[in-house]
Amino acid sequence: MKSGWLPCPLPQRWLATGTRFCFRSQLSFYEICLSRRLRFLFCPFLFILRHVFVNHGSLRAVQINWRTYNKAENTDLRGDCGMTSRERVKKVLKREKADRPASSLRCTGEVWSSLMQHFQVDSSIAVLDKLDIDLRWVYLPYAGPQERSTGTLAGEGTDIWGNVMKAARNEYNTYYEIVGHPLAKCQTVEEILEYSWPSLDWWDYGSIRKIIKENKKYDDRAILFFAGGAFETPWYMRGMEQFLVDLYENPEIADAICGKVREYYFNRALRVLDAAEGEIDLIGSGGDIGGQQCLMLSPDLWRERIKPHTAGLIAPFKKMGLGTFYHSCGSVAEVVDDFVEIGLDILDPIQTNAAHMDPENLFSKFGDRISFHGAIDEVELLPHASPEEVYRETSRIISILGGNGGYIVSPSHQVQGDTSVANILAIYKAVRDCKY
Repeated sequence: MKSGWLPCPLPQRWLATGTRFCFRSQLSFYEICLSRRLRFLFCPFLFILRHVFVNHGSLRAVQINWRTYNKAENTDLRGDCGMTSRERVKKVLKREKADRPASSLRCTGEVWSSLMQHFQVDSSIAVLDKLDIDLRWVYLPYAGPQERSTGTLAGEGTDIWGNVMKAARNEYNTYYEIVGHPLAKCQTVEEILEYSWPSLDWWDYGSIRKIIKENKKYDDRAILFFAGGAFETPWYMRGMEQFLVDLYENPEIADAICGKVREYYFNRALRVLDAAEGEIDLIGSGGDIGGQQCLMLSPDLWRERIKPHTAGLIAPFKKMGLGTFYHSCGSVAEVVDDFVEIGLDILDPIQTNAAHMDPENLFSKFGDRISFHGAIDEVELLPHASPEEVYRETSRIISILGGNGGYIVSPSHQVQGDTSVANILAIYKAVRDCKY
């Protein structure tokens, strides 16, 4: 908290409702009051103190929340709530207000490591538990041949599709660029169909129940399985430039690749659903079709060539009664109506600094027909703002996109290595403090 907010030298560590981004201070009378043994003895005094300051406007930003206060280094944001995570996310799908906003989190490996060190835990699931994250993404362990064992964009080597990846590093993160496209030289549909496509048996479906159980250790969490997408994987295999040319000049080749990819992802998702025995709530799909100013291809071309395959990974699951989720970075406002038409429930990640993607615009145009996931800016806000600024901006976004309950709070992409732990905590502190 900024010292200018305080009319007297109260310990900033507890004035920030237990968040760890505040300055440490020596133990004082006020902190002693917060101990479990003396809490109730001094509650009347603290209530009067808070009442006087808040009512006079001096401490409008200060709230004492017993449930989330924690003096330990690894601040735990869990607390007792009136609803389960699963109930909360189901409210989002219906665009109805729950007890508080639902939450989600994705990070790069470097950030997961920082969070695990901060919380003194040994897994990303334990971090999610500490932050009381409602929506959990589950992934299948690979069980196929070693020569095609690298997950797409997750490691150096060759992935299940035959794409060749190479590490690209900066001072914060490691990413993996595709440097080999297995279908780049194919000239006919026959060559596409004869390619050595991955097998559905290359995955450990039997482990999905255990993974879900681990995520539900402390609460009945909402579970999302990301099936895959019928736009990005095809261009990975063909090469971006050649695939975009195919959409115009060789549509039969583009359609053949998209069809094979869609069929694979759809059938794999069916096997996951069967193995999960009703424990999966949402099926995710995606593919970055948006640039900073507009779509990467014309809306009409997307509707003609890509939309049918996208619908094949959304509409069937919607008919099964599952929630549906689609990820695309960039400006996609031009086709949100199309997403609604094919049965999409939740649009991700709401890149607010892209054209026409500001929260007010999206909510006013589409908020009565679709829910949102993301919108906490990962480009400028999270790397550069203070925790207080992150807290305020998160609260502002909640007030807009969560106006009817149809919003899951999350960064607008995987959190990158240049974002501090304090700023991540500030997001979920704002979630905990917001009561619908």
